[in-house]
Amino acid sequence: MAEVQHLSPEAHARLTAELQDLTTRGRIDIADKIEQARLLGDLSENGDYHAAKEEQGKMEGRVLHLTSVLQDCVIIQQISNDSVAPGVVVEIKFEGDQVTEKYLFGSVEERRDGLEVISPGSPMGQALEGAAVGAKVRYEAGAGTLSVEIVSIDA
Repeated sequence: MAEVQHLSPEAHARLTAELQDLTTRGRIDIADKIEQARLLGDLSENGDYHAAKEEQGKMEGRVLHLTSVLQDCVIIQQISNDSVAPGVVVEIKFEGDQVTEKYLFGSVEERRDGLEVISPGSPMGQALEGAAVGAKVRYEAGAGTLSVEIVSIDA
């Protein structure tokens, strides 16, 4: 079973529309490109054909990914500023730093301009989930144990 992803209603609608577009217009467009490339002759040396087939493979990979995400997702109805949960923007400060950093906590499919995403399944995400403003959490990273303080949470 795939990892359950928490999506806002907006992200769910956007991904559903993207999947619909890829499985209708997208497949028709790529089939047309492949057919046009076939008309150019020998397929073994036909760059247009190979490019169209590669594009088709990438598109079908995205279709499979979106299908999995939408099949195993939970739509977030309300987001609270009380604790770190999917859908919030969390501002953190690493131990020893004076500079704070803001991240979107949740699915990469929720991405927003200007914000990196922290996945709830990552080591930092597991440590942050459920913590409140002012909490200091520790987690294991490749370079050792890191500590971060939660400065703010915005729904």
